[in-house]
Amino acid sequence: MRTTSLVIAFAASLLFIPQSQAQTSATGFPKGELSNAKNHTGNIWLSELNVGDSTFDPSIAMATYDAGAKLDWHIHPGGQVLLITEGTGYYQERGKPARIVHKGDVIKCAPGVEHWHGATPNDTFAYIAVTPTAKGKTIWLEPVSDKDYKSVK
Repeated sequence: MRTTSLVIAFAASLLFIPQSQAQTSATGFPKGELSNAKNHTGNIWLSELNVGDSTFDPSIAMATYDAGAKLDWHIHPGGQVLLITEGTGYYQERGKPARIVHKGDVIKCAPGVEHWHGATPNDTFAYIAVTPTAKGKTIWLEPVSDKDYKSVK
């Protein structure tokens, strides 16, 4: 039932994309608006495809990064799944080595795990994020250090 609800929410969200988000990415999804939040470095565009609510819990968003852009360390109380749709990026969980991710990869971040993700220095990066919201919203932590960002091998 939960999977069916997710698929219905995702499909329904595609029918009601505001005209202001008409510019699309290479995937066909809207590129969205340039984020002015204080929780990242560099340019990141966000397009909310589905806002989680009591009927369809997960938030589904498209994120598109300029080369070198990255989110701060953060936690999703309900976990998160990232479907990498474009480019090459980095993903790291606290206490583990950072890794390179590519178009077609699926990243599953367990609930409560501190992590960050972003574009490589020389490539753009995009994904669709599926984030359950019933357990709470994203908890933002400190910015990613240059040491962490440059540690990817």
